[in-house]
Amino acid sequence: MVEKYLVVDKLRLEYEGLFNVTELYKMIDGYLRTKSYDRSEPKNVERVRPEGKFIDIELFPWRKLTDYARSRIRIRIVMTDIKEVEVEKEGRKVKMNQGKVQFTFDGWLDTDYENKWESKPILYFLRGVVDKFIYKSYLDGYMDVIQQDINHLYTQIKAFLNLYRYSESPMTAPAYRAEDRF
Repeated sequence: MVEKYLVVDKLRLEYEGLFNVTELYKMIDGYLRTKSYDRSEPKNVERVRPEGKFIDIELFPWRKLTDYARSRIRIRIVMTDIKEVEVEKEGRKVKMNQGKVQFTFDGWLDTDYENKWESKPILYFLRGVVDKFIYKSYLDGYMDVIQQDINHLYTQIKAFLNLYRYSESPMTAPAYRAEDRF
């Protein structure tokens, strides 16, 4: 049976203002590719409403750390009231999106994800002893890697969204709020 260790629990980032939905998605995808994450996208919902588009995306990137451990991340992106607007930037009109976006990040460390230590009761017992006393420092290191990856992605997204915040005129600057919880 896979042992799951929760490393990051509901790290949130909220933004309201101008941004580009496709560029944001490309930036997240590029980050996951550079960190060698494979990803699945079990949820991608887009609904058009009178007040704007509603987009709900759930990404589950994972990366094999060793034959025994892998990292899994859950990224939930909820965008509401997304409207397409034209903004003048450096004398040119550029199409952008305006609305609210909320990110939620979770991270896990999975051990024995191939169930190699489950065939006999003695192996299950030995795995518990080895995890608790011998591989504890390795598992702590893997947890640090997962936490660093999530924190780095968090800061990349925050920096990306702040680019749009300061490229606008002061009269239309968006409200920005971020909260960190572990």
